[in-house]
Amino acid sequence: MKLLRYGPLGQEKPGLLDADGRVRDLSAVVTDIAGEVLTPAGLQELAGLDIASLPLVPGTPQQDLRLGACVGKVGKFICIGLNYADHAAESGAKVPDEPVVFNKWTSAIVGPNDDVEIPRGSSRTDWEVELGVVIGKGGRYIAEADAMSHVAGYCVVNDVSEREVQLERGGGQWDKGKGHDTFGPIGPWLVTADEVPDPQQLAMWLEVDGRRFQNGNTSTMVFGVKKLVSYLSQFMSLQPGDIISTGTPPGVGLGQKPVPIYLKAGQTMRLGIQGLGEQQQRTIQA
Repeated sequence: MKLLRYGPLGQEKPGLLDADGRVRDLSAVVTDIAGEVLTPAGLQELAGLDIASLPLVPGTPQQDLRLGACVGKVGKFICIGLNYADHAAESGAKVPDEPVVFNKWTSAIVGPNDDVEIPRGSSRTDWEVELGVVIGKGGRYIAEADAMSHVAGYCVVNDVSEREVQLERGGGQWDKGKGHDTFGPIGPWLVTADEVPDPQQLAMWLEVDGRRFQNGNTSTMVFGVKKLVSYLSQFMSLQPGDIISTGTPPGVGLGQKPVPIYLKAGQTMRLGIQGLGEQQQRTIQA
């Protein structure tokens, strides 16, 4: 299934994408794509629905029908840094021995086609296409062998970053540099795990104003999805609806040679992951 949330900002309704690319309304079945709806039991109930009997929503998704973030009421937005060896190299960092963990504030979350703000005073706002992992079954101290049973599905994430704040101000503040409002576009939809046979074999890409900067594949992750779910559960309980953003391949603005390239207001980012859909955002000044 491809689960989504549609409608005006702050008034999103639950839906799913049918085989013809049309949105079907789930409001009579669930209140949101969140929490218990994402558990194995909740997803099983949705999978048993007669999709053709669900009401059609007027409009074309991502054109004249706005999509919100594909998961609502996110409890934790956990991110992994330097999780592609070639991205670590372009950033001038060594490949980590353990996952580098930081947070994006949930107030950063927006829809896949919503505007992204350049923060006031910023000259180093950057892009990062990432695979998002959505937790379905909660747990603590999860064994790697069991980790995939805790995954509800996957989505595209743009881990927008302000590099000066992240790397320099206050001695380096990753959370602070990653958490500006609009820095977390998610979606267009949550693709359930049964439709993604191997999350470690997904091509991913990102363009700015039509120029391809990132071309990668999840096969080159340092720490794969199994490892990350298990590892994080040693330090916190994972809960249904939590999102893990798993790192970015090379090609970010910070790593451009001979000089870095950063976002300015008025530009367009397009990004996508194989089988998970595409995003497009316009940059605006905060």
